[in-house]
Amino acid sequence: MALTPKEHIEDIRKTKYSIGGEPNPLVEDLHNSVSNLSAELYTKDVHFLMELIQNAEDNEYFEGVDPSLEFVITSEDITETGAPATLLIFNNEKGFSSKNIDSICGVGRSTKKGNRKRGYVGEKGIGFKSVFLISAQPYIFSNGYQIRFNEAPCPHCDLGYIVPEWVEENPNLADIRKVYGSSSALPTTTLVLPLKPDKVKPVKQQLSSVHPEVLLFLSKIKCLTVREDNKDPRLNTSPYTLRLSAAAGEGEKFGRECSYYTWKQRFPVMPENRVERRMDVEELVITLAFPYEERLHRGMTSPGVYAFLPTEMMTNLPFIIQGDFVLSSSRETILLDNKWNQGILDCVPSAFVNAFISMVKMTEKALVSNLPWMFNFLPINSSSYQSFNAIRESIKLNLVDEEILPSDESCTEQKFFHKPSEVGRIMPAFWDIVEKARKEGVGLHNLSSHGTYVLHSSFDIVRYDNILNFLGVGPVNVEWYAKCIRSFNLVLGVSEAIYLELLLFLAENWNIFHGNCCGNRVSFHQCEQLC
Repeated sequence: MALTPKEHIEDIRKTKYSIGGEPNPLVEDLHNSVSNLSAELYTKDVHFLMELIQNAEDNEYFEGVDPSLEFVITSEDITETGAPATLLIFNNEKGFSSKNIDSICGVGRSTKKGNRKRGYVGEKGIGFKSVFLISAQPYIFSNGYQIRFNEAPCPHCDLGYIVPEWVEENPNLADIRKVYGSSSALPTTTLVLPLKPDKVKPVKQQLSSVHPEVLLFLSKIKCLTVREDNKDPRLNTSPYTLRLSAAAGEGEKFGRECSYYTWKQRFPVMPENRVERRMDVEELVITLAFPYEERLHRGMTSPGVYAFLPTEMMTNLPFIIQGDFVLSSSRETILLDNKWNQGILDCVPSAFVNAFISMVKMTEKALVSNLPWMFNFLPINSSSYQSFNAIRESIKLNLVDEEILPSDESCTEQKFFHKPSEVGRIMPAFWDIVEKARKEGVGLHNLSSHGTYVLHSSFDIVRYDNILNFLGVGPVNVEWYAKCIRSFNLVLGVSEAIYLELLLFLAENWNIFHGNCCGNRVSFHQCEQLC
């Protein structure tokens, strides 16, 4: 016959921790081990939040349920522990099983281990322990279980952190339901965290500044709510919901939504990149995210590397990299010297090039003038990490051979793309002359008919100098100007005002034309004779 939740807790206390039985000689070692894992491996309070979101993502949900996670912080001391504030976390998962309870009453006994194929984010088995950074007595209410853990050693076994204690009141479900304040049923799982006095302000700060991108690569949790509930109405903050919109144009520019273009690509795992933690994984899945317009600026920074949830690595790349990276114990960084991670990073340039080509060339209905913003995703700035600089250089080398830059063919609506080395830029002053001449009806429709593809005018502006330099795009040669002026009858076909501008252009650039044409007097004299 199965044990009731309360009987199960009593059984754990008796058989595992010898409460009421013979003393366990390993108790002190266990206490030190848990204390070190919880306090030393997590150097910043932010990790408790990431771990709770990770756990919610890994939880199981009933069919038809939209997984959600709700944080409510209240000034009420519903646990009567003297806490200045209490944080409650509500999750509409299936709820804790007996195996989950056994796991949380230990160290490194995660029920997720060996299940990477099933999409589990966590793997370390110590995530819940991070809540002790902000709470000395965390409570769990789920599927009939009503338990709490204590940072201080249990008086019966001298062991803290992992010894469960049954809770009858302070709080009870009625107290929790009152704080939840919704007409709907209470979610299956609730965590109650009476906050340490010095953690109230940091917790509020973290919750109010959590970035919506935290949800970007999660497959289940797509809605996260944060709400503050105080006795004094003057202290209330407006509840807000962080969501990700599904497509471009749905997000508000100054609101709390943002849209992303995401590219997911699979690569086979190479033998030299296999590691023990990922032996059952046959494919590397890389996702790149490109934010439409500006990313939201909630919080201090926007992380660049994700292992389903954000790490603290700032790559200085204008796009986000998501992969099943092996992380450091603190979850702050990926292990750059890990061969599994290196295998993922080696595939990023290929994924980027494919994503970039898709954005630029597959948008059939887009005008050429609407394409330049996509080039802002090129990694023109260097990174403080050598591994990401290598990605940057590889992307640069790969793009050189791709037909990604449009030329100026104004006589047709069709877009023509060329390799960066095949197009050239013309001087801004000459662009002005070309545009004015076109308005007067001079047939300057195909500037690329003189041996060089001319970069489209939408790209050939100062704003994109760094991008074009990154791609190695240079100016057209001086012979092109002579051929253009001659073939389009630019001298005789324009008004006197434009003709004078043309003369001024040639005069101001006389040294350039003369110096570069000294080895080819034919081209230089063509300019003289034409004017």
